[in-house]
Amino acid sequence: MFYGGITMKASKMLISTLKEAPNEAIISSHILLIRAGMIRKLVAGVYNYLPLGLRTLNKIENIIIDEMDRAGALQILSSAIQPKELWEASGRWQKYGPELMRFKDRHNREFCLGPTHEEIFTDLVKNEIKSRKNLPINLYQIQTKYRDELRPRFGLMRGREFIMKDSYSFDLNEEGLNQSYELMYKTYEKIFTRLGIDYKVVLADTGAIGGDGSHQFMALSDVGESDIIYCEHCNYAADEEKAQAKIDLYHDNIEEKTMELVLTPNKKTIDEVSDFLKLNKKDIVKSMVYRNLANNELVLVMVRGDREVNPIKVINALKIAEHELVLATAEDILEIHSFEGFVGPVGLNIKTLVDEEVAYMHNIVVGANKKDYHLTCVNFKRDFDGEVFDLRIVSKNDLCPICGNPLKMEKGIEMGQIFKLGTKYSLPLKCTYQDELGNNIPIVMGCYGIGVTRTMSSIIEQNHDEFGIIWPLNIAPYHVVIVPINYEDELIKKGSDYIYNRLNDTKVEIILDDREAKPGFKFKDWELIGIPYIITIGRKASENICELKKRRTLEKLELSYDEAIEFIKKQVENIK
Repeated sequence: MFYGGITMKASKMLISTLKEAPNEAIISSHILLIRAGMIRKLVAGVYNYLPLGLRTLNKIENIIIDEMDRAGALQILSSAIQPKELWEASGRWQKYGPELMRFKDRHNREFCLGPTHEEIFTDLVKNEIKSRKNLPINLYQIQTKYRDELRPRFGLMRGREFIMKDSYSFDLNEEGLNQSYELMYKTYEKIFTRLGIDYKVVLADTGAIGGDGSHQFMALSDVGESDIIYCEHCNYAADEEKAQAKIDLYHDNIEEKTMELVLTPNKKTIDEVSDFLKLNKKDIVKSMVYRNLANNELVLVMVRGDREVNPIKVINALKIAEHELVLATAEDILEIHSFEGFVGPVGLNIKTLVDEEVAYMHNIVVGANKKDYHLTCVNFKRDFDGEVFDLRIVSKNDLCPICGNPLKMEKGIEMGQIFKLGTKYSLPLKCTYQDELGNNIPIVMGCYGIGVTRTMSSIIEQNHDEFGIIWPLNIAPYHVVIVPINYEDELIKKGSDYIYNRLNDTKVEIILDDREAKPGFKFKDWELIGIPYIITIGRKASENICELKKRRTLEKLELSYDEAIEFIKKQVENIK
């Protein structure tokens, strides 16, 4: 949709600004989207988009469509309703968990509202692509998705209903997938650069989508739900779920001593044990017990005392879905003949996962599986065994796994993610092509998503001030607003109409605020809404001079009407 040359009288618009946002709105983007009359809540996690918000949303979509089309992708539109059979064939009907919105029709057939569309696109290509000569191909859509979030929050950041661009590449082999993946990587860089977002690209976990490689595109923001771990000295960057660091050999090459049982009365936490035994927390190992709901078994996870367990790494080590891992209860721990706060690996007959740092430690302190007791001088392999994985959360100042320099940390908002799916979906759904020998070969797939509505919020998080939103010119609902101080005044009306009509013949999208309201009220509206340029016609109308205010810098310029017209035209012509 192209908006060039659009003009609008404010008196004909739905301008639904508010002085205050609801108490539930905490972050800036949520507050400002509501106050600026861009969105309105229907129920928790579900929003209606009002005219001003929809115009910006459409412009964001247009940039995405433009770059996807330039990359050779083909746009389609799929149904949000998906049959259970396809999800069962891929193995995700149960694996996806409670976020999947499921329902039955009047014939008792089961469906879900699509949170993502891997199965649908795979089935489509299976039925429509008849020859290997049609590959590679990349299909995409911009469509509403549904996820039954436990706690919808932060407006458009985490909702039950949201708009997503999802695309899927289909290639003959891994080499083709690598080329498609690289093309989408570069396309996403172009999209987010055009949107004016300050972002980082990070390694990411594949989560419920699956596959063997993934990157996220993260908008830098203090309100981001994800921690970005990165190195300033090399190109390493990852989200908290995926981040790795060099092993700290704090306990390496220490002579093993004899294990001892020590009384630690009511000392359950790492801090309490550390203080009581007068030891560094790095000398103690944290033993966490989880229940694997996939097989209903308990699992012991061990990390150093100053570390935290990364649940996603545990999930990946166990090869289960995220919702299938829960913390064990005190009753669960009693069943394995241990006590909460005193759990340890020695003599404990359950599956044990050991963080790689712990595997290098010597003479460690662990729970004794006996109330009020711990064991000292415990050693891996000598006193207990387990499977070794990277299981810890990486912290700021840990050492980069690539170059060894201290890692940095920032908060980020996930806007997009790309995946190398391989044959995860094509194999079970029998999406194949015939090679030269007539063999059916599974098509190799990639998946590429952008949260359109979340991106809209991310832009506001990076572009606002105390007065309201500051939209980049290329996605602002309108480029400029003319505010006559008194539209009933003949000279002011003549000047306002002159600029309005002159700009009407260009690509400029312009509003004339002809409302019967005080100028201060109007200015507050447009600053809140975030229109990039405000032209005020007032005291110098008799001299054909107006005031042009730049929303981003709040700079004011006195210009003749024609100078203001040429300035605005030039800015709009330079939009990319």
